[in-house]
Amino acid sequence: MASNGKLPSIRTSVPGPKSAEIFAHEQRNIAPGRQRISLLAGVAFDHGDGATLTDADGNTYVDFYAGVAVASLGHGNARLAQALARQASRLIVGTFATKERAEAFELLSQAAPGKLKRSHFYSGGAEAVEAALRLARSVTKKHEVVGFWGGFHGKTGGVLGLIGDESKQGYGPLPGGRYQVPYADCYRCPFKLEHPGCGLACVDFAREQIKNSSAGDVAAILVEPMQGTAGNVIPPDDWLPAIKSLAKEFGALLVADEMITGFGRTGKMWGVEHSGTEPDVITVGKGMGSGFPVSGVLLSDELGRAEPFGKPSASSSSYGGNPLAAVAVAETLKTIRDEKLVENSRKVGAKMLSRLKQLQEKYEFIGDVRGRGLLIGIELVRDLKTRELLNRKITELIFVEALRRGLITMGYFPRIRINPPLVITESQAEAGVAILDEVFAHVRDHVDWRAA
Repeated sequence: MASNGKLPSIRTSVPGPKSAEIFAHEQRNIAPGRQRISLLAGVAFDHGDGATLTDADGNTYVDFYAGVAVASLGHGNARLAQALARQASRLIVGTFATKERAEAFELLSQAAPGKLKRSHFYSGGAEAVEAALRLARSVTKKHEVVGFWGGFHGKTGGVLGLIGDESKQGYGPLPGGRYQVPYADCYRCPFKLEHPGCGLACVDFAREQIKNSSAGDVAAILVEPMQGTAGNVIPPDDWLPAIKSLAKEFGALLVADEMITGFGRTGKMWGVEHSGTEPDVITVGKGMGSGFPVSGVLLSDELGRAEPFGKPSASSSSYGGNPLAAVAVAETLKTIRDEKLVENSRKVGAKMLSRLKQLQEKYEFIGDVRGRGLLIGIELVRDLKTRELLNRKITELIFVEALRRGLITMGYFPRIRINPPLVITESQAEAGVAILDEVFAHVRDHVDWRAA
């Protein structure tokens, strides 16, 4: 395991003086709208090592964030850094064939589930999802797309209308032919039912919603096997196969967005493996390049020939699959395989989940704990019966108090997301959970957390 085993070590105030100076310098020129986590932290990081990050003042933090599940190999991975450096000194740009890109495509084909042995590379998640939707339109000769409440697939024009929450408001008019139905978020079932007694009522509702809202031209149903942005939501295992059947019923492709759930994040190589579902198309990214900006679409040989998608240049990307990206993909896949990181995700994630469920019994404001592998969610509520979410000011306090003790996590929303690097050790995971325990105790004992 290529992890240093470092534990949290806080030497100064957080943020420290050097961090504060760098942060202030950056703020003089950077535009608004940056990620909330960096703005709340006010910390300037200097370097990372495995599952830890060290700031400009020498404070070391356990990382439960991983750049939103991006740093699958952790920080400062020597194997990846050396491979990128070698490639950077030889060839950086171009779409011509290279030995490195051939290896990347081959390794991805070997790792891909089912018949999805062909792939295209892109630069970012939204670009790959838009490519998958173009593919679906080429295959089906239809144009509509069904997404889900709580879903997130990027912020570009083609997928903006598929954001399943209010964050898309103010960007209208949104593209037509986009419809959304409830996700199987069983803790917050909109029908006030319980699984399995519900009989998957959300799927029945989706069927009627599509029939009555669409023009009957559905090309794709776009779904995350487990929702990340919504709070690391884990649907029941029988739900995704039912959605696959629904897609078939409407003559649509099932597109599984595995940007977050792919490459070992959930304790299996692919999120769809937990339910045995075989999607028609998979979109990938984030952990695939362990920090290098690269994404992709996995598809079958048959679908790849559909036109116009399959015509020369029709599915290409200016930067997708450049030599550096190809090396990042190849080295990441080989390292995940060689260091058994899927197994580590499953093992360490199970222990983290068990410890966090113990905290659920200890603190009245923890409404739900769920997870698969190193994709874990915690739901913080004001009332266990009504499940009303905890006040945002309280959760931002939780984030800051955790940071001050040496833990960086996406705890500034009531739906905490925990997704550390796949190389995290058991001792590092336990140290992070212990910090959360300490912070939750602080909130229980010193904060009016029931305040509206």
